[in-house]
Amino acid sequence: MFDNITDKIRLLFRKDKEPYLCFYRMLGFYPRNIDIYQQALLHKSSSVKEKGHLLNNERLEFLGDAILDAIVADIVYKKFEGKREGFLTNTRSKIVQRETLNRVAVEIGLDKLIKYTTRQSSHNSYMCGNAFEALIGAIYLDRGYRACKKFMEERIIGKYLNLEKISRKEVNFKSKLIEWSQKNKFEVEFQIAGQTVDESQNPIFETVVMVENVAGGRGKGYSKKESQQEAAHQTMGMIKNDPKFIDAIFAAKASREQAENPAATGTSDAIQPVEPQGVTLTAVAVEEEIPTEKYDDIERIINEAEEAAFMTTEQTDKISEETTKV
Repeated sequence: MFDNITDKIRLLFRKDKEPYLCFYRMLGFYPRNIDIYQQALLHKSSSVKEKGHLLNNERLEFLGDAILDAIVADIVYKKFEGKREGFLTNTRSKIVQRETLNRVAVEIGLDKLIKYTTRQSSHNSYMCGNAFEALIGAIYLDRGYRACKKFMEERIIGKYLNLEKISRKEVNFKSKLIEWSQKNKFEVEFQIAGQTVDESQNPIFETVVMVENVAGGRGKGYSKKESQQEAAHQTMGMIKNDPKFIDAIFAAKASREQAENPAATGTSDAIQPVEPQGVTLTAVAVEEEIPTEKYDDIERIINEAEEAAFMTTEQTDKISEETTKV
């Protein structure tokens, strides 16, 4: 309270009052270092060069992601006393998922403040959630962990999120992973990796997800379904956060597609498609296109993985209905 009074007095002597007032209405306190908050709203498509480096919100997003995980874990742990680790982990995941963060960002008006180029407008579905994480990173650097936690409890969870309702929301990770794989043309298989028993001789199943024959996440459970859900959940996390795994599945996919379409390598006698004059499709050209395609699509693939993983049941049913009509 006293900090806000002091900051308000200082604000009286500033010429650029509007940005401070804007953030005050959103956060409930005045920024001390407003530059950090403005950077949190700077999408990489509108990066500015400063001291030889490109300045945008990606580093703050990285920091905010970790801080947000810790804060939500703290809140969920104290809210649901006696609940098992799996329940707490799933509840936290539902709160920090892109769908939730995107909605919250729009609710507090963050979407109207993000700076990005026009060509990036189609990516707004995840841009807002990323900016929200960057905002959390900015609050942490400017005010510390307690201010972040207070902001989440009073300004976000208290107003926009019903923890009881969110904790009961079921997410079918297996279904979402398969949906994502079909959309992006990746082959996915669930394999039973082993079976053991617990102290009471109850069977425990272990499942591993294979994406293009590359081992992904593993999961254990008292049923095959439970182990598959956990394995799918871990795999979605790897698609988002594990560069080596992403590189491996892209390389495996490229190899499979070349094997399935030998005409692209120039070794088949099959009738070749007519190419525009002056353009020759060679094996070298195809090989050169693969990494370019991979790196161009990497952000889309990762964010689609997140969106698919946490799509609501209603959205899934709608997609299924549209597919059936087609």
